[in-house]
Amino acid sequence: MKYDTNKVLDETLREGIGQARTIGIDIGSRAAKAVLLYDGALYTAIQPSGISSIETAKQMMKALVKEADISAEQIQYIVGTGYGRVAMDFGEIPFKGLTEITCHALGAHYLDAETRTIIDIGGQDSKAIKVDPENGNVLDFIMNDKCAAGTGRFLEKVAQLLDLSLEELGEYAVRADAPAEISSQCVVFAESEVISLKVQGISKENIAAGIHFATARRIKSLLRRVGFEQDIVFTGGVSQNLGMVKALEETIGAPITQTALDPTYAGALGAAVSAAELALEVTESYGGGL
Repeated sequence: MKYDTNKVLDETLREGIGQARTIGIDIGSRAAKAVLLYDGALYTAIQPSGISSIETAKQMMKALVKEADISAEQIQYIVGTGYGRVAMDFGEIPFKGLTEITCHALGAHYLDAETRTIIDIGGQDSKAIKVDPENGNVLDFIMNDKCAAGTGRFLEKVAQLLDLSLEELGEYAVRADAPAEISSQCVVFAESEVISLKVQGISKENIAAGIHFATARRIKSLLRRVGFEQDIVFTGGVSQNLGMVKALEETIGAPITQTALDPTYAGALGAAVSAAELALEVTESYGGGL
């Protein structure tokens, strides 16, 4: 999809990407996202991560350059991030891999220059990231990647138990009138609680809300440890879950900033911006254009 950078990026930072022709690719555990910056426009692509990170990355690059009607040879630089970054290879196009922490921070910064805290909930981990609003650098972060609770995979499993799609799970949660109390911090036990609540006749809406609030409490504990301030940006695939947004806002007592571009692409955007910075360094070192 094509966007005008003047409409989706923070107005104070748009000039920072200059005349970049760069791509950022974020291959997560479940979904791969990509962003192309070119001629004042921002192009996005998303697809399942697949088995081969190399093939997935190449497919996304081809889709982006096709939509922008340019050739791969015109791309100045590519930055990869996420779980699949170490396996990417684009031949003669300059490439570098960066951590998802760095890229999510920079991407959120370009969506909202006042970003100070990021909540990132992906398929297999969740993170709280403290960001310097002056430059989008990471000041501190903490990650939960030892347990599936508080991740997209956990919500997906609960949705299956309730015979709902992941999208429906969030929609049902918003309609709850008395969220169920989910006390277990372990996925296995939480699943048992969900089954027990179903047997008791508790509505899907209230069970769904209970799960979202349980997840929000786990995120709040991460935020407390990293020390959070507003503005807060919610990134990752779960950021589009309305039930999760509602549960987080009520649990942490602060609003989630709404961005003009789907924050699912924050990591890929940060990678594309990093690629623009790297391309500029190369250009300056050679005293000419690429």
